[in-house]
Order: sequence, then structure tokens, then C-alpha cells
Amino acid sequence: MLPLLLASSSVYRRELLARLQLPFTCQSPDIDESHQPGEPAIELVKRLAEEKARALADSHPAHLIIGSDQVAVLDGRIIGKPHTFEKAREQLLAASGTSVTFLTGLALLNSQTGLCQLDCIPFTVHMRTLDPQRIERYLHAEQPYDCAGSFKAEGLGVSLFQSTEGPDATSLVGLPLIRLVDMLLAEGVQTP
Repeated sequence: MLPLLLASSSVYRRELLARLQLPFTCQSPDIDESHQPGEPAIELVKRLAEEKARALADSHPAHLIIGSDQVAVLDGRIIGKPHTFEKAREQLLAASGTSVTFLTGLALLNSQTGLCQLDCIPFTVHMRTLDPQRIERYLHAEQPYDCAGSFKAEGLGVSLFQSTEGPDATSLVGLPLIRLVDMLLAEGVQTP
């Protein structure tokens, strides 16, 4: 098996990948993550996932490199990480009683052959109707300012959900493991 490299500095993606019980290393790719004018959200996350993987290919020959990128889409527009309490409150108020779709781009690059498998996995969260006090209590409790959509699905954020739908719940956290296992199997990597 070629060594596995996660092209990410995300602790959330690292924790998810560890679930597969495969040895891997991590390195943060240095790429421009800007949204190009007119670029659809699906194409954005696929492009960035592949760019993250390819950014490390020269320094990691003969590796399987995993790249991933995620955006949240609310009312047809991309919402990013809020970074502040105020922006998180605005995002959750806007999402109250509606649906937020998370698009997670996933790339698995074999840097030895140049073959790159690429996909986008959608996952939709239907939010409860949230009053400002509930939102503020949640934000003070979990401080999800580094999370697209302003909540941590793997934590208390699940209490804000009415329901969810999608092929892989791990994609909501940022690394779709079900699809990644398919890609790894195509590269001959066996998981338990």
C-alpha cells in the first residue's frame, strides 16, 4: 500500500480518517481557496479538493493523497465559516426553519500514477425553528466559529436539527468516509 497523506490541517478531518484505522500523515496544502466568479458550489469544492491533493504531489511522490473541501449552501448562496459570534448568530438566524446543504468535495490522488478520483457528496440539514436565545445559548456552549454553517454536527449542534438527509453523515463533518473507502478500494487499499 502506498503511504496515505491527508492534505489538511483540519482536526475534524484527521479524527474522521483515524476511524478507518489506516496509518496516515497530515500536511496542510498551501492553496488559494478563493471562489471564482460564476463558479457553481459543486465545481468549487471539487476543484479545491483536487488542488489540495495536487499541491502536495511533488513533495510526496508515491503517495495516496486525500484532498477535501466543503461549503454550506443556504438559499442558493455559499455561506462560509463565521469566525465570530455575531456572524454565527446571523447564519443560524438565517438557517432557522430552513435547510442547509453541505457539499463536500473529495479527491484521492495517486501521486505515483497521477490518477485522481474526484467526487462531491451532498448532505442536507433541515433546521429547527430557532429563537435568538436558543442560538446564543448554543453559540456560547460550543463556539463553532470555525465550522461552515455555524454548528458542530458531531457535538451539541445536532440539537438544532429537525432532520438530515444524505448518503454519508461523515460528509457533514468534512470527510465522506463511505465514498473515501470506495476510492481506497479502487486503489487496492483494504480496510477492515
